[in-house]
Amino acid sequence: MSGPVAPTAKSLILDLLSTLRGGTMPVSALVQAGERFGVAENSVRVALARLVAAGQVERDERGRYRLGAQSAPIDRLVTSWRRLGERLRSWDDDWIGVHSAGLPGRPSERTLRRRERALRFLGFRELAPGLAIRPDNLRGGAAAARAELQSLGLEAGALVFELRGLDPATDARARGLWDVAALCAGYRQSLAALAASEQHLQIVSEAEGMVESFLLGGRVIRQLVLDPLLPEPIVPVAERDALVAALRRYDRLGRACWTAFLERHGVLGGRTPADTRIPDGASRLAAR
Repeated sequence: MSGPVAPTAKSLILDLLSTLRGGTMPVSALVQAGERFGVAENSVRVALARLVAAGQVERDERGRYRLGAQSAPIDRLVTSWRRLGERLRSWDDDWIGVHSAGLPGRPSERTLRRRERALRFLGFRELAPGLAIRPDNLRGGAAAARAELQSLGLEAGALVFELRGLDPATDARARGLWDVAALCAGYRQSLAALAASEQHLQIVSEAEGMVESFLLGGRVIRQLVLDPLLPEPIVPVAERDALVAALRRYDRLGRACWTAFLERHGVLGGRTPADTRIPDGASRLAAR
């Protein structure tokens, strides 16, 4: 697994504002946070202006900033990592299917990107051309999946339905659509990285701790947000649960690393930035 990637000005702004639970942050805090990650002040200000124009960020009457309405669907998904268990139900070997091959007209590149993003965020994989599936173990079944997919950009005309009764060969092929070995290796690597960083955060400076917790916590949150949430017996669920538990512990340390900085800028009562890191690329996709 690759190491944490430094944020762009755009993703840094969205990540920081996603921690506020309805609160706001002054531009001075965004600029100083950018300095810790090597992001120039001008880049922060230009990105902020573009995000406001796109509706992803809003400015209040005091000149402070918060997430805008356009960021809400992805932000809800990203901040759900703590409650992964609440999103799931037992699996009875049935599937949810999404059929998009019969939609009228030729989709634009933007439409295709939004469709692919929605399917990826909910763990769907292509079983046949125009047919993507996942195990039917998400709480709320096909109806809830349909609503979430559409909020993330799937076209309203795409069919989202329960799928059952696959023949044995097709069922076996469906269960093999995900790289389970890579998923499990990722869980173990991230567990080890979190454990090592927990020790390291005890001895680093405030600035170093802010950066380390933000980047590593964000990478693991991205990993969990993009996890397909497969059931037993396709994956050993206990390994994923162990990573979630470790990230909760790490989140408390990350919050402590950021508390003094946020207090100096009058940003109180927020979550640590490592708590709600937007997945790499999600901020760009949200604007499309």
